[in-house]
Amino acid sequence: MNVIVKPRAARHQVALSELQSLRVRLCFTILVVDCCAILVGCLLGNLIRFGDLLATPGLNLFSVTLPIYVGISVNSDAFGAEVLSDVRTGLTRAWLAFIFAVCAVFFLAFYMKVSTDLSRITSGIATLMSLGALTVGRCLCHWYIVRRTGLRLVYDLLIIDGVAITPPAGVHVLDTTADNLTPNIHDPHMLNRLGSHLKGVDRVVIACPPERRHVWAMLLKGSSVNGHILEDELEEVGAIGIGQFAGQRTLAVAHAPLDLSRRAAKRTLDLALTIPGLVFLAPMLIVVAIAIKLDSRGPVFFLQPRVGRANRIFLMYKFRSMRADMADSAGNKSTSRDDDRVTRIGRFIRASSIDELPQLFNVLRGEMSLVGPRPHALGSLAGNELFWEVDQRYWHRHASKPGLTGLAQVRGFRGETKERVDLANRLNADLEYLNGWTIWRDISILITTLRVIVHRNAY
Repeated sequence: MNVIVKPRAARHQVALSELQSLRVRLCFTILVVDCCAILVGCLLGNLIRFGDLLATPGLNLFSVTLPIYVGISVNSDAFGAEVLSDVRTGLTRAWLAFIFAVCAVFFLAFYMKVSTDLSRITSGIATLMSLGALTVGRCLCHWYIVRRTGLRLVYDLLIIDGVAITPPAGVHVLDTTADNLTPNIHDPHMLNRLGSHLKGVDRVVIACPPERRHVWAMLLKGSSVNGHILEDELEEVGAIGIGQFAGQRTLAVAHAPLDLSRRAAKRTLDLALTIPGLVFLAPMLIVVAIAIKLDSRGPVFFLQPRVGRANRIFLMYKFRSMRADMADSAGNKSTSRDDDRVTRIGRFIRASSIDELPQLFNVLRGEMSLVGPRPHALGSLAGNELFWEVDQRYWHRHASKPGLTGLAQVRGFRGETKERVDLANRLNADLEYLNGWTIWRDISILITTLRVIVHRNAY
């Protein structure tokens, strides 16, 4: 007799945290082993060429090549979670990154006319030795990972929605009734609960009746995880691939736009710019806070619930620009050009986008990124319709952290949403950003944002 296993949400969170910690440690171990392998290769190059391990040419090559190699490797996922179980893919990416780093060093050395500090013969020998050492190091890491984990490195979560199924051993299970997760695309609070359960999950598998597959497919597309639905027959749910779970076929209907290494690169960029930015802007932030206090009664900051990554709700910080008794925490009414709710100081800080600067604290807390789809309030309207009622793809934009700025903003799609097309323009730009993310695109959007801080639609 098939039975539904009762959910154990607390155990699910503990096990997830342990697996995430293990994977981070293993990825860091591979990084350290790669660095040591390159050092060994350069030292062997010195030994073979000069008979001296600590000769200058090999050490010079190591010192200038290593940071370039690490940067390229991170960007190409040579240390991503995928390579923990796929040694060939990881080794290929590591080789290509190192060869590119060496070529870049010699190009720069030639261009800057400092090639006398690098021995071509030593560098050639060191490169071959380093490639060999990288191979040995990666293979040893793979052997250790297999012994340590048995390659059980992917965290699967099974959500059972009204069907009888016997989950395989060791898989964590949630039940939609017991865990209050009955799918409802028109309920942001349900989406927030779902997003909280999916935080850190690699793959979520849904077991549900045929009539609920479509709604689950729509929900998962904005979940920022790899989503699968247990299927016996292919149906029109926007599948992006076919997989297997416990011997049954699944349809892949969603995937995370950014894997671990890309999220790490994006977070590093956020912190590298946000921390010094807050220090630099601190005097201005204090002056603005004092001006707001003197201009009208009420708090300095306006905190509003917004929809973030994986449809999780968070409180977004802004400088208060409206009269405290007229503030719209639900966001039901967009600010118009001559809105009488806006204070004198508020009109200036909104026009110059200064009111958005406190969101740097959201970035620091990890709730937002510098670049991403702008977060919206739960009651935001396009005309007379809620945003998610205009286009069901709206939830897909939450597959990444919301941003202080984004592709839609630099294209001029900001301000009041009077008609459906105003939302459609933003949504299409947001989905384009998610489907083609690179760190360089984030940097380009940040640079472009400086030109559109003051915009005709900012009021």
